[in-house]
Amino acid sequence: MTKPAFIITIDTEGDNLWQNQQHASTLNAQFLPRFQMLCEKYNCKPVYLTNYEMAMDAQYREFGRDVIARQTAEIGMHLHAWNNPPLAPLTDNDWRYKPYLIEYPAELVRAKVDHITKLLEDIFQVKMRSHRAGRWAFNALYANLLVEYGYQVDCSVTPGVTWQYSVGNPQGHGGSDYRHFPSHAYFVDLKDIAKPGNSPLLEVPMSIHNKYSSFFNTIKQRVDSLRGKKRSPSTLWLRPNGRNLHSMKQVVKRTLANNYDYIEFMLHSSELMPGGSPTFQTTQDIEALYQDLEQLFEWLSTITVSKTLAEYYQEKTHQQFVESIDMQQEIGSSCLLSS
Repeated sequence: MTKPAFIITIDTEGDNLWQNQQHASTLNAQFLPRFQMLCEKYNCKPVYLTNYEMAMDAQYREFGRDVIARQTAEIGMHLHAWNNPPLAPLTDNDWRYKPYLIEYPAELVRAKVDHITKLLEDIFQVKMRSHRAGRWAFNALYANLLVEYGYQVDCSVTPGVTWQYSVGNPQGHGGSDYRHFPSHAYFVDLKDIAKPGNSPLLEVPMSIHNKYSSFFNTIKQRVDSLRGKKRSPSTLWLRPNGRNLHSMKQVVKRTLANNYDYIEFMLHSSELMPGGSPTFQTTQDIEALYQDLEQLFEWLSTITVSKTLAEYYQEKTHQQFVESIDMQQEIGSSCLLSS
């Protein structure tokens, strides 16, 4: 039996974008080689989903060209609307509010996708095939643009999670609601991205499970609502926070027990640097992170096989082709028997 795919995705972006700041530094590029060495130790090939300021960093460019030349990683696209050219303010302070791309006018959404796609392809001299939306905000317009620009894979869907309570534009309606989206990989319907369809764009949702039962989650949300708090249901992600090795393994075990053919891990590049995020503030925090990553990757290397998003896409399209041939043969056999 083929082992499930282990897909490592890194949102490769500026330092500590959780802070209210007016520019993005990119010191975290210096910390990527250590993570890449860990991945290569366990024959893992991460996907560095790259945004504008990282694409402009000379050290990151050198790093990206090296992993591409050695075929040890994939470079994909990640778009933060508030500083990705062309710039056109949506609020009185886009750096403060960090509006979702899907809140901008359609022509500006297109222009921003066009700019970052061409920039990355020019820098790294490879076609951009994989993508994750900034702040997990995705819709049908965005999906259609990805297809138009030749992308094959999106991994923006966070099943069971809603971002509608996370404000972008203060005059907007918050982020995307993924509570009723599939949690397995599927080719999207370009008119309704929550449904499987026949488009060439493969959606590879994050590996996420409910922390509690549906009943308990409902009760918890009602209690939160009475307290004036609105938030998404509690979930477990395949995403390290320095103290969740056990729960990450739980996510893996639940996912594989449900016969999924992949698991998807994510981290921000800035979380690999001390002080680059609210989660990992000190050198000791980073060392604890690497201890967890070492144990997780060593364990996963025995039960999965690492694939980039582009490699996983090739596997799924081949599988789809084989299934199509088998179906045609079955139809043909049925017709012969009936005649």
